[in-house]
Amino acid sequence: MAAGELVGIIAAAGTGERLGMGTPKALVACAGRQLVEWSVAPLAEACDRVIVALPPPAAGEPGRSLGAAVEVVAGGRSRSESVVAAVRVAPGAEGYVIQDAARPLVTSELVERCIAGLAGGWDAAVAAAPVIDTVKEVAEDGRVLRTLERSALWAVQTPQAFRGEALRRALDVGADRLAAATDDAALVEAAGGRVRVVRAPAENVKVTSRVDLATAEALLAARGEAAC
Repeated sequence: MAAGELVGIIAAAGTGERLGMGTPKALVACAGRQLVEWSVAPLAEACDRVIVALPPPAAGEPGRSLGAAVEVVAGGRSRSESVVAAVRVAPGAEGYVIQDAARPLVTSELVERCIAGLAGGWDAAVAAAPVIDTVKEVAEDGRVLRTLERSALWAVQTPQAFRGEALRRALDVGADRLAAATDDAALVEAAGGRVRVVRAPAENVKVTSRVDLATAEALLAARGEAAC
């Protein structure tokens, strides 16, 4: 990627209903810090700016705990709408790195590998892991339709690095398309962009349930990073 501003974006506006903690997921305590805080340092090490999209009620006072160097914006109703809100703050960036606040074990090394994955003309390079379970396509009534060949299947994660122009073009769609997108790489694919995967370590877990939260806390403690 050519030299230019590289902006880190942390998507942190989710409600966290599945986690069931009664507060936005990004603000839930995880190993002594808010969940979102664990993603700030790895992005700040690799990026020129870090922008965090928080739920609108949390974008004020709670957002200040992330540090003066972090810019906070009010997120949208969907994940991609939150990314759009962050991109508007840095509309001329050469590249973006998007990280989900729900993945607290992200490392600066993984962020750097995703950025390096853009070399060779790729529009996006996304952290991912090969699928290890047998995957079946299932009908609404529970009937198995077919078993998919897992050797070519990868579970996509974050961080995800993008060329600036490619991401902005991909996000220039209607609200319904943004709301339906499960990740921003899918929007880049739909816009004709070239996306590659970067293998992520097994510990790059996503916190969705309380079991996931406990797992993340145990892994952070094992790394010696749990805050006192």
